[in-house]
Amino acid sequence: MVNVRDIAGGVLDPELPQLTIDELGILRDAHAEGQRAVVTITPTYTACPALETIRADIATALRDEGWAEIDIHTVFAPAWSSDWITDSGREKLERAGIAPPGAMPETGVRNLPLLPPPAPRCPRCESTDVEQLSRFGPTACLALWRCRGCAEPFEYFKSHLSCG
Repeated sequence: MVNVRDIAGGVLDPELPQLTIDELGILRDAHAEGQRAVVTITPTYTACPALETIRADIATALRDEGWAEIDIHTVFAPAWSSDWITDSGREKLERAGIAPPGAMPETGVRNLPLLPPPAPRCPRCESTDVEQLSRFGPTACLALWRCRGCAEPFEYFKSHLSCG
């Protein structure tokens, strides 16, 4: 059988289908315990409406590869952080016209989660002269922005910082 992590990690996020759940950073663990596939995920939001679809897609992908016994666990601690989006995931977001959240510095002072994050860079022309149009986009994890440089609207994947 194919590796459980490879199968589960390759499932596409239903709200951001340009990313796998591994690239989005919500796949916490996936392994085999004998004949059983065990997968652990952490949603980007506690009430993520895509969570049941993600669970069903993981189960379908594993069954398609021959796994009959499947346990999918959802854990909420530690909370998902946009820091967990992989570099390839950030690149795919940008290619799709979605400004990815900024990477956190390795050291130094972090923004407090209650403070507004720095404005994103336009994924089309890279201008930082942007304005927020709406705190929410087509999904809860996206916001709508407009670039004053190229006048194009774009989506921004909101930052969710880890406190650790």
